[in-house]
Amino acid sequence: SAMSACIGAEAAGFTYVYSLLGKMDQEEINLNAISIDDAVADELSDYRNIALFGIDSRQDDYGRGNRSDCIIIASINKKTNEVKLVSVYRDTYLLLTGRNLDKVTHAYSYGGAELAVSTLNANLDLNIEEYVTVNFDAVVDAVDALGGITMPITSEEVKYINGYIDENNRVTGHNSSHITTAGTYKLDGVQALAYSRIRYTSGGDYKRTERMRDVLEAMLKKAKTLSASELIKVVNIMLPKISTNISSTDIIGLAPTLMNINISESNGWPEKTQGSNIGGVFYGVPINLEENVETLHKELFDQTDYTCSETVKNISNQIINKTGIQ
Repeated sequence: SAMSACIGAEAAGFTYVYSLLGKMDQEEINLNAISIDDAVADELSDYRNIALFGIDSRQDDYGRGNRSDCIIIASINKKTNEVKLVSVYRDTYLLLTGRNLDKVTHAYSYGGAELAVSTLNANLDLNIEEYVTVNFDAVVDAVDALGGITMPITSEEVKYINGYIDENNRVTGHNSSHITTAGTYKLDGVQALAYSRIRYTSGGDYKRTERMRDVLEAMLKKAKTLSASELIKVVNIMLPKISTNISSTDIIGLAPTLMNINISESNGWPEKTQGSNIGGVFYGVPINLEENVETLHKELFDQTDYTCSETVKNISNQIINKTGIQ
Protein backbone atom coordinates (compact mmCIF):
# COMPACT_ATOMS: atom_id res chain seq x y z
CA SER A 1 0.00 0.00 0.00
CA ALA A 2 0.97 3.67 -0.33
CA MET A 3 1.13 3.88 3.44
CA SER A 4 3.66 1.08 3.85
CA ALA A 5 5.71 2.44 0.93
CA CYS A 6 5.81 5.78 2.72
CA ILE A 7 6.89 4.14 6.00
CA GLY A 8 9.50 2.15 4.08
CA ALA A 9 10.90 5.33 2.53
CA GLU A 10 11.02 7.02 5.93
CA ALA A 11 12.80 4.05 7.46
CA ALA A 12 15.31 4.05 4.60
CA GLY A 13 15.85 7.80 5.10
CA PHE A 14 16.37 7.29 8.82
CA THR A 15 18.86 4.46 8.20
CA TYR A 16 20.75 6.66 5.75
CA VAL A 17 20.96 9.59 8.19
CA TYR A 18 21.99 7.18 10.92
CA SER A 19 24.81 5.80 8.78
CA LEU A 20 25.94 9.35 7.97
CA LEU A 21 26.13 10.18 11.69
CA GLY A 22 28.37 7.15 12.14
CA LYS A 23 31.13 9.21 10.53
CA MET A 24 31.43 11.33 13.66
CA ASP A 25 34.04 10.63 16.26
CA GLN A 26 32.02 9.46 19.29
CA GLU A 27 33.90 10.04 22.52
CA GLU A 28 32.35 9.48 25.90
CA ILE A 29 33.24 11.58 28.91
CA ASN A 30 32.97 10.38 32.49
CA LEU A 31 29.74 11.93 33.79
CA ASN A 32 30.97 11.52 37.38
CA ALA A 33 33.93 13.77 36.66
CA ILE A 34 32.20 16.85 35.28
CA SER A 35 31.38 18.79 38.46
CA ILE A 36 27.61 19.15 38.26
CA ASP A 37 26.23 20.49 41.53
CA ASP A 38 23.01 18.67 42.56
CA ALA A 39 21.16 21.89 43.37
CA VAL A 40 22.18 23.37 40.01
CA ALA A 41 20.99 20.22 38.21
CA ASP A 42 17.58 20.59 39.90
CA GLU A 43 17.24 24.28 39.12
CA LEU A 44 18.23 23.87 35.47
CA SER A 45 16.23 20.71 34.75
CA ASP A 46 14.22 22.57 32.06
CA TYR A 47 17.39 23.42 30.14
CA ARG A 48 19.65 21.26 28.04
CA ASN A 49 23.03 22.98 27.97
CA ILE A 50 25.58 21.78 25.44
CA ALA A 51 29.21 22.91 25.16
CA LEU A 52 30.50 23.66 21.65
CA PHE A 53 34.25 23.77 21.23
CA GLY A 54 36.09 24.96 18.15
CA ILE A 55 39.66 23.72 18.13
CA ASP A 56 42.44 24.96 15.98
CA SER A 57 43.77 21.55 15.13
CA ARG A 58 45.41 20.96 11.81
CA GLN A 59 44.66 17.26 11.59
CA ASP A 60 41.60 15.25 12.49
CA ASP A 61 42.68 15.27 16.09
CA TYR A 62 40.28 16.27 18.83
CA GLY A 63 42.06 15.32 22.00
CA ARG A 64 44.07 17.10 24.62
CA GLY A 65 46.90 19.28 23.42
CA ASN A 66 44.46 21.36 21.39
CA ARG A 67 43.38 24.68 22.79
CA SER A 68 39.71 25.46 22.34
CA ASP A 69 39.82 28.74 20.45
CA CYS A 70 36.09 29.01 20.54
CA ILE A 71 33.88 28.03 23.48
CA ILE A 72 30.12 28.44 23.10
CA ILE A 73 27.39 27.32 25.47
CA ALA A 74 24.22 26.41 23.56
CA SER A 75 21.30 26.53 25.94
CA ILE A 76 18.10 24.85 24.79
CA ASN A 77 14.91 25.60 26.70
CA LYS A 78 13.22 22.17 26.64
CA LYS A 79 9.75 23.67 26.97
CA THR A 80 9.98 26.32 24.22
CA ASN A 81 12.87 24.90 22.12
CA GLU A 82 14.38 28.38 22.18
CA VAL A 83 18.14 28.31 21.81
CA LYS A 84 20.47 30.89 23.30
CA LEU A 85 24.19 31.02 22.59
CA VAL A 86 26.85 32.43 24.88
CA SER A 87 30.52 32.64 23.92
CA VAL A 88 32.96 32.30 26.78
CA TYR A 89 36.04 34.42 26.13
CA ARG A 90 38.94 32.04 25.84
CA ASP A 91 41.34 34.10 27.98
CA THR A 92 38.94 34.14 30.95
CA TYR A 93 40.74 33.44 34.23
CA LEU A 94 38.92 30.54 35.91
CA LEU A 95 39.71 27.58 38.15
CA LEU A 96 40.48 24.53 36.01
CA THR A 97 39.00 21.49 37.77
CA GLY A 98 41.64 19.71 39.87
CA ARG A 99 44.28 22.19 38.70
CA ASN A 100 44.84 25.89 39.23
CA LEU A 101 43.61 29.28 38.06
CA ASP A 102 44.31 29.57 34.34
CA LYS A 103 42.82 30.55 30.98
CA VAL A 104 39.67 28.58 30.31
CA THR A 105 41.00 27.76 26.81
CA HIS A 106 43.76 25.64 28.42
CA ALA A 107 41.26 23.24 29.99
CA TYR A 108 40.78 21.49 26.67
CA SER A 109 44.50 21.13 26.06
CA TYR A 110 45.12 19.66 29.53
CA GLY A 111 42.16 17.31 29.74
CA GLY A 112 40.13 17.32 26.55
CA ALA A 113 36.35 17.81 26.54
CA GLU A 114 35.93 16.29 30.00
CA LEU A 115 38.10 18.87 31.78
CA ALA A 116 36.68 21.71 29.66
CA VAL A 117 33.06 20.73 30.48
CA SER A 118 33.88 20.21 34.15
CA THR A 119 35.52 23.66 34.35
CA LEU A 120 32.48 25.36 32.78
CA ASN A 121 30.09 23.55 35.14
CA ALA A 122 32.06 24.38 38.28
CA ASN A 123 32.80 28.03 37.46
CA LEU A 124 29.45 28.97 35.89
CA ASP A 125 26.99 26.79 37.89
CA LEU A 126 25.92 24.79 34.83
CA ASN A 127 24.62 21.28 34.12
CA ILE A 128 26.46 20.51 30.85
CA GLU A 129 26.75 16.79 30.10
CA GLU A 130 27.12 16.99 26.34
CA TYR A 131 29.70 18.50 24.07
CA VAL A 132 30.41 18.90 20.39
CA THR A 133 33.94 19.65 19.20
CA VAL A 134 34.48 20.95 15.69
CA ASN A 135 37.82 21.12 14.01
CA PHE A 136 38.21 24.61 12.53
CA ASP A 137 39.26 23.46 9.09
CA ALA A 138 35.72 22.04 8.87
CA VAL A 139 34.54 25.66 8.61
CA VAL A 140 36.46 26.06 5.35
CA ASP A 141 34.92 23.00 3.71
CA ALA A 142 31.42 23.64 5.08
CA VAL A 143 31.26 27.26 3.90
CA ASP A 144 32.46 26.17 0.46
CA ALA A 145 29.84 23.42 0.36
CA LEU A 146 27.20 25.99 1.38
CA GLY A 147 28.26 28.11 -1.59
CA GLY A 148 29.77 30.90 0.51
CA ILE A 149 28.34 33.30 3.10
CA THR A 150 27.73 37.04 2.87
CA MET A 151 29.57 39.22 5.38
CA PRO A 152 30.34 42.94 5.72
CA ILE A 153 34.07 43.67 6.13
CA THR A 154 35.23 46.94 7.71
CA SER A 155 38.36 48.82 6.69
CA GLU A 156 39.93 47.89 10.03
CA GLU A 157 39.28 44.18 9.31
CA VAL A 158 40.72 44.47 5.79
CA LYS A 159 44.09 45.32 7.39
CA TYR A 160 44.26 41.94 9.13
CA ILE A 161 42.19 39.49 7.12
CA ASN A 162 44.70 38.83 4.34
CA GLY A 163 47.39 37.52 6.67
CA TYR A 164 44.89 34.91 7.86
CA ILE A 165 43.77 34.18 4.29
CA ASP A 166 47.42 33.47 3.35
CA GLU A 167 47.89 31.20 6.35
CA ASN A 168 44.64 29.31 5.69
CA ASN A 169 45.56 28.91 2.01
CA ARG A 170 48.91 27.47 3.05
CA VAL A 171 47.38 24.99 5.50
CA THR A 172 44.44 23.90 3.33
CA GLY A 173 46.11 24.06 -0.08
CA HIS A 174 43.43 26.47 -1.32
CA ASN A 175 44.04 29.58 -3.36
CA SER A 176 41.52 32.13 -2.08
CA SER A 177 41.95 35.76 -3.02
CA HIS A 178 42.68 38.76 -0.83
CA ILE A 179 40.11 41.35 0.17
CA THR A 180 41.46 44.82 -0.54
CA THR A 181 38.67 47.28 0.36
CA ALA A 182 35.87 47.50 2.87
CA GLY A 183 32.46 46.31 1.69
CA THR A 184 30.00 43.43 1.77
CA TYR A 185 31.45 40.26 0.30
CA LYS A 186 30.46 36.73 -0.45
CA LEU A 187 33.20 34.91 1.44
CA ASP A 188 34.44 31.46 0.54
CA GLY A 189 35.53 29.02 3.25
CA VAL A 190 39.12 30.23 3.60
CA GLN A 191 37.99 33.87 3.75
CA ALA A 192 35.22 33.10 6.27
CA LEU A 193 37.63 31.27 8.59
CA ALA A 194 40.12 34.14 8.21
CA TYR A 195 37.40 36.62 9.12
CA SER A 196 36.47 34.65 12.25
CA ARG A 197 40.10 34.53 13.39
CA ILE A 198 40.86 38.27 13.29
CA ARG A 199 41.66 39.38 16.81
CA TYR A 200 43.71 42.56 16.60
CA THR A 201 41.05 45.14 15.82
CA SER A 202 39.52 47.29 18.53
CA GLY A 203 37.48 44.95 20.69
CA GLY A 204 40.24 42.30 20.52
CA ASP A 205 39.11 38.84 21.55
CA TYR A 206 35.64 40.10 22.42
CA LYS A 207 35.08 41.22 18.85
CA ARG A 208 36.64 37.99 17.61
CA THR A 209 34.19 35.75 19.44
CA GLU A 210 31.41 37.92 18.01
CA ARG A 211 32.79 37.33 14.50
CA MET A 212 32.79 33.59 15.13
CA ARG A 213 29.14 33.72 16.19
CA ASP A 214 28.34 35.87 13.13
CA VAL A 215 29.95 33.27 10.83
CA LEU A 216 28.00 30.46 12.53
CA GLU A 217 24.75 32.41 12.19
CA ALA A 218 25.45 33.18 8.52
CA MET A 219 26.13 29.47 7.91
CA LEU A 220 22.85 28.47 9.59
CA LYS A 221 20.96 31.09 7.60
CA LYS A 222 22.47 29.84 4.34
CA ALA A 223 21.81 26.19 5.27
CA LYS A 224 18.09 26.97 5.61
CA THR A 225 17.98 27.95 1.92
CA LEU A 226 19.48 24.70 0.61
CA SER A 227 17.73 21.64 -0.79
CA ALA A 228 17.93 18.33 1.09
CA SER A 229 20.57 16.93 -1.27
CA GLU A 230 22.71 20.08 -0.94
CA LEU A 231 22.39 19.89 2.84
CA ILE A 232 23.45 16.25 2.86
CA LYS A 233 26.59 17.25 0.97
CA VAL A 234 27.43 19.80 3.69
CA VAL A 235 26.68 17.34 6.47
CA ASN A 236 28.87 14.70 4.81
CA ILE A 237 31.79 17.11 4.81
CA MET A 238 31.29 18.29 8.38
CA LEU A 239 30.65 15.04 10.24
CA PRO A 240 34.12 13.46 10.05
CA LYS A 241 35.51 16.68 11.56
CA ILE A 242 33.25 16.55 14.60
CA SER A 243 33.75 14.79 17.91
CA THR A 244 30.87 14.45 20.40
CA ASN A 245 29.40 12.31 23.17
CA ILE A 246 25.84 12.88 21.90
CA SER A 247 24.51 9.65 20.41
CA SER A 248 23.33 9.49 16.80
CA THR A 249 19.76 8.80 17.99
CA ASP A 250 19.87 11.89 20.18
CA ILE A 251 21.19 14.04 17.34
CA ILE A 252 18.31 12.89 15.14
CA GLY A 253 15.99 13.82 18.01
CA LEU A 254 17.57 17.29 18.20
CA ALA A 255 17.30 17.87 14.44
CA PRO A 256 13.86 19.57 14.49
CA THR A 257 15.09 21.98 17.19
CA LEU A 258 18.23 22.73 15.18
CA MET A 259 16.29 23.34 11.98
CA ASN A 260 14.07 25.85 13.77
CA ILE A 261 17.00 27.45 15.50
CA ASN A 262 16.55 31.14 15.88
CA ILE A 263 19.50 32.38 17.78
CA SER A 264 17.46 34.59 20.03
CA GLU A 265 20.38 36.03 21.89
CA SER A 266 24.04 35.66 21.52
CA ASN A 267 26.32 37.28 24.00
CA GLY A 268 29.85 37.09 25.25
CA TRP A 269 30.71 36.08 28.81
CA PRO A 270 31.94 37.31 31.26
CA GLU A 271 30.01 40.52 30.78
CA LYS A 272 32.39 42.50 33.01
CA THR A 273 36.03 41.66 32.72
CA GLN A 274 39.44 43.32 33.02
CA GLY A 275 42.54 42.44 31.05
CA SER A 276 45.39 41.74 33.42
CA ASN A 277 48.99 40.70 33.09
CA ILE A 278 49.80 37.91 35.57
CA GLY A 279 53.35 36.58 35.50
CA GLY A 280 53.84 37.92 31.98
CA VAL A 281 50.67 36.29 30.62
CA PHE A 282 47.49 38.11 29.58
CA TYR A 283 44.26 36.97 31.25
CA GLY A 284 40.70 38.23 31.18
CA VAL A 285 39.77 38.51 34.85
CA PRO A 286 36.01 38.41 35.60
CA ILE A 287 34.93 41.35 37.79
CA ASN A 288 33.95 39.45 39.70
CA LEU A 289 33.12 35.83 38.99
CA GLU A 290 30.13 35.68 41.33
CA GLU A 291 28.46 38.75 39.78
CA ASN A 292 29.12 37.55 36.25
CA VAL A 293 27.59 34.14 37.02
CA GLU A 294 24.51 35.88 38.48
CA THR A 295 24.17 37.91 35.24
CA LEU A 296 24.55 34.76 33.13
CA HIS A 297 21.79 32.96 35.03
CA LYS A 298 19.51 35.96 34.72
CA GLU A 299 20.04 36.18 30.94
CA LEU A 300 20.00 32.48 30.10
CA PHE A 301 17.54 31.07 32.60
CA ASP A 302 15.51 34.09 33.80
CA GLN A 303 16.76 33.49 37.35
CA THR A 304 16.37 37.07 38.53
CA ASP A 305 17.63 36.75 42.09
CA TYR A 306 20.14 33.97 41.55
CA THR A 307 22.44 32.97 44.40
CA CYS A 308 25.66 31.28 43.31
CA SER A 309 26.76 27.93 44.69
CA GLU A 310 29.41 27.83 47.42
CA THR A 311 31.82 26.49 44.76
CA VAL A 312 31.41 29.61 42.60
CA LYS A 313 31.69 31.92 45.64
CA ASN A 314 34.92 30.17 46.66
CA ILE A 315 36.43 30.40 43.17
CA SER A 316 35.36 34.05 42.96
CA ASN A 317 37.24 34.77 46.20
CA GLN A 318 40.31 32.86 45.00
CA ILE A 319 40.41 34.99 41.83
CA ILE A 320 40.05 38.22 43.84
CA ASN A 321 42.81 37.13 46.25
CA LYS A 322 45.14 36.17 43.42
CA THR A 323 44.59 39.24 41.21
CA GLY A 324 43.51 41.98 43.61
CA ILE A 325 40.77 42.77 41.06
CA GLN A 326 37.33 43.00 42.67
